[in-house]
Amino acid sequence: MTFELRNVSYAYPRSRRPALRRVSLEIEGAQHTAVVGPNGAGKTTLVRLLLGLVRPDDGVVLYEGRPAAVWGRREIARRIGVVSQDGPPNHPVTVREFVDMGRHPYVRPWARLREEDREAVRSAIRRVDLEELEERPVNGLSGGEVQRAKLARAFAQGPEVLVLDEPTAHLDIGHEMQLFSLVRDFVDEGGSAVTITHNLHLASRFADRLLLLDEGRLLASGPPDEVLRDSVLSRVFRWPIRVVDLDAAGLSGLQVVPVDLGRDRDPGASFDNDRAEEGSP
Repeated sequence: MTFELRNVSYAYPRSRRPALRRVSLEIEGAQHTAVVGPNGAGKTTLVRLLLGLVRPDDGVVLYEGRPAAVWGRREIARRIGVVSQDGPPNHPVTVREFVDMGRHPYVRPWARLREEDREAVRSAIRRVDLEELEERPVNGLSGGEVQRAKLARAFAQGPEVLVLDEPTAHLDIGHEMQLFSLVRDFVDEGGSAVTITHNLHLASRFADRLLLLDEGRLLASGPPDEVLRDSVLSRVFRWPIRVVDLDAAGLSGLQVVPVDLGRDRDPGASFDNDRAEEGSP
């Protein structure tokens, strides 16, 4: 087991409602777990709790059987690589210098990187195919290149777990596929990953398990084909949705399709179908 939440609630100061409400779940190792749900569902709060950045108001958050908040920052950085939503640094560091930062948990402050650290950095840059750009300033890269550099920095940490918060925001389709494929490879090689994403199609294609949150509550947990149900998604996203299985087209995954009420169906017809009724909780 990697992470466990036991009856966890959390509210931000002066917030009118909790960000998470009595959430209990387990995130097992050697899997890619995608956290999905609408804006304000509590996804980023969940990740902050997993990383020990905030403490729950009620309940307990465990990482490898220990409260997440008691892990030392250096210790946790050697085990968990984080790819956040923030952009590149404003100061002009090169890609290689940026990825070097992933080795900081292993060296003393202001000390030079050792050969093993430099090799970890070279390996991480090769892994994300940025060798030709390693002397370029990070703040001069495209959005997809910046995300690959952030992923390389996480890989350089030698982590057991990757935690990614909306890693494909503002990326085109090709860069989305590339990043999710790199994370999938990491998991297939024995790592674990937790990804917050709004892209339900990529989550269904690359993740082993989905956690569906809404208004701070865990509504569903399980394999993508069990969680992505018409009736559940329509209720959560407040819009009629159909889930299409792509196996018939020779493709993997599920396609989540918002319904155009003016063109896709008879407005007077019932939205529920066999799949929705079968998957209703």
